[in-house]
Amino acid sequence: MAELLPGLWSADLVDGISWLVLAGGVLAGILATGRAIGRRLQLQLWGIPEALVAGVLGLLVAPKGPFPLLPEHLMELWAQLPLVLLTLVFGSLMLGKPLPKLSGVLKPVGGHVSLALVLAFGQYGVAGLAVLLVLQPLLGFSPVMACLIEVAFEGGHGSAAAMGASYAALGFESGQDLGLALATVGLLSSTLVGGLVVVLGRARGWLVADLAPEAIQVAPAAVSGAEGPSNPWAAWLCNLGLVGIAVAIGWLLQLLLRLGTGWIGGGVATVGQALPVFPLAILGSLLVRWLLERSERSQWASTPIQSEVSTLAADLLIASATAGLNLQLLQANWLPITLLAGAGLSWNLLICLWLAPKLLPKDWFERALVEFGQATGVAASGLLLLRMADPENHSDALPAFSLKQLLLQPLLSGGVITVVAPLAVAGWGLPVWTLVCAAVMLLAGAAGLWIAQLPELEEAR
Repeated sequence: MAELLPGLWSADLVDGISWLVLAGGVLAGILATGRAIGRRLQLQLWGIPEALVAGVLGLLVAPKGPFPLLPEHLMELWAQLPLVLLTLVFGSLMLGKPLPKLSGVLKPVGGHVSLALVLAFGQYGVAGLAVLLVLQPLLGFSPVMACLIEVAFEGGHGSAAAMGASYAALGFESGQDLGLALATVGLLSSTLVGGLVVVLGRARGWLVADLAPEAIQVAPAAVSGAEGPSNPWAAWLCNLGLVGIAVAIGWLLQLLLRLGTGWIGGGVATVGQALPVFPLAILGSLLVRWLLERSERSQWASTPIQSEVSTLAADLLIASATAGLNLQLLQANWLPITLLAGAGLSWNLLICLWLAPKLLPKDWFERALVEFGQATGVAASGLLLLRMADPENHSDALPAFSLKQLLLQPLLSGGVITVVAPLAVAGWGLPVWTLVCAAVMLLAGAAGLWIAQLPELEEAR
């Protein structure tokens, strides 16, 4: 074929496509094997994600693993996947769910936003102290390391991998590998430690499901609308097309942002050029969902299909990122990883068990639990913990959490602030950045305490 169509099918093109197919096939096979092992051993009961099992399998057969079966070029292709896969996750984030109504949830959303800001900027603060007091003076690490807890715990493997180039440009070449290691610790901690927190909450009587039956208000069942495409293939093509439109809108927004910030110049241009497309893909996802609801075509976006697209992309991301970990580097840097992971986990537990009851007086435990999962692992971890504590949705945690995600996802967890943070550390210096984060954290906490004292707003009828 390459000889018949030399202009279209050059040897390099055929070779590149062959490698892409091989890389995709091997990754899919490893993920399928990891899922099979996870189901066989029922690892989800222990809070261990199946994708992480697949990543460990890939790590074992990676070129630097104990059984080096995979070629180096294949790992190089896998290293380019996290940014693409994370963009797909964000692009499908809002498509499969109805947009939550603002009436009746403004106060709960305010509490969630305050709690999330305290958690995130507190992670920057405790990491800044750890670097300033221990890691930089005693071990000589880069001050940019103070960004790792937030990018790894809040953003997960995708954000940690996507920020690798920015860290390397600032002289912190090991930032990506250390961030991926912290993301793995956070993902495991969010489910394992979170599961123990659920047990504690049940023992202390904090769960809404343990209240008297008359105190529980069950939300009315949603009325399903018209059906989407009846043919499964058509339904999948339609939903993949919607994700593609959402990502395309995010790419267009990125292009416009770079043009605008480039015209302004200076530090604004630096931030605009560094911002990846995935935080903007959620805006595209929101816009597509809003247009579907406005045109009464929301049935085109299938909740199960969009959930499967997001789950598959996230699983492939975790598997490929984990398989690419540099074991020698992690072994040499076990001390900073342990210190940062311990500081981040301790901070999240302290805030969610001590401050959350004051910020979220109604259904506080379920709301704090979903925020703990999000702030330690990923949003899916938070939802998993919420299902463990409230399987029948007796609490009002989910609508407020969804709205909070909509407001803060473009900023934190791999958003604008995550991108700006290392630039601010390099430009302002770590002491100034740590003080700024502490100030934002205190303001957010004070605002949350004030919101908690406001009277409840009646839901619009």
